[in-house]
Amino acid sequence: MPRIALATYDPGPEPGKDSDLPVLVEALRAAGAQAVAVPWDDPGVDWSGFDLVVIRSTWDYSWRAAEFAAWVRGCDAVTRLLNPADVVRWNADKRYLGELAAAGVPVVPTRYLAPGDPADLPEGHEYVVKPTSGAGARFAARYTPKERESALRHLARMHDEGHTAMVQPYVTGIDVGGERALLYVGGRFLHASRKRAVLSPGTAYDADKVAHPGLAPWTATPAELAVAEQALAAVPGAPELLYARVDLVDGDDGRPRVMELELVEPNLFLFLHPGSVDRVVDAVLASA
Repeated sequence: MPRIALATYDPGPEPGKDSDLPVLVEALRAAGAQAVAVPWDDPGVDWSGFDLVVIRSTWDYSWRAAEFAAWVRGCDAVTRLLNPADVVRWNADKRYLGELAAAGVPVVPTRYLAPGDPADLPEGHEYVVKPTSGAGARFAARYTPKERESALRHLARMHDEGHTAMVQPYVTGIDVGGERALLYVGGRFLHASRKRAVLSPGTAYDADKVAHPGLAPWTATPAELAVAEQALAAVPGAPELLYARVDLVDGDDGRPRVMELELVEPNLFLFLHPGSVDRVVDAVLASA
């Protein structure tokens, strides 16, 4: 009977936001595993007591990056961690988009501004500024060229806190086609979902945002599947991936481009696709 930990976060007094977590724990137990959900930063947990640790909803990791990286190293040293530690380290910093682009994967064009770099912001089109390590649109905002001063204050705040910023053109296709999330489990396509644009004009970078507005099931197109699989094939080292989510938007040419490749702690949206639970359980058990 495999002992499996699903690593999550501690929501404190607030209700947990991962509605899929109790469903997965129950389904794994029903399939014969000793499964438990555990906050990744719980100092009392002996991770070596598990046959497999699956990173699930560690949704506070991006603003505790050094602490999370240390946990990944320690956990990987004493048990099997999925996704693998090398993948987590690579994917936790969105500078991976530059590597995907260099490999020929169609991605949203991205520039990076580290602390100390000149504030080179676009002057001829709307754009997005966000940190290279972030989740749920945290510290993200869109600007017109006329809003340069607000963008500069945003950039200064991130640099003061040691974050590297990424600057992307605002992809207007998202206002029409939304953002599509293609999920893969055990190397195979699982299901797809679509959501509306997250960043509204004039919304401050430090305002609370709805991470998945208008989320609904989606039927992935052949073009979307081809780009998603191209992105997954470009992950360094061709590692074993228990799960992956490829987030796509339409570029100016109408073709899908990678917005993000989520390999650390993507929401699987099982509440939208309850028929996928058994396949996820089978993949976890096979990995254990």
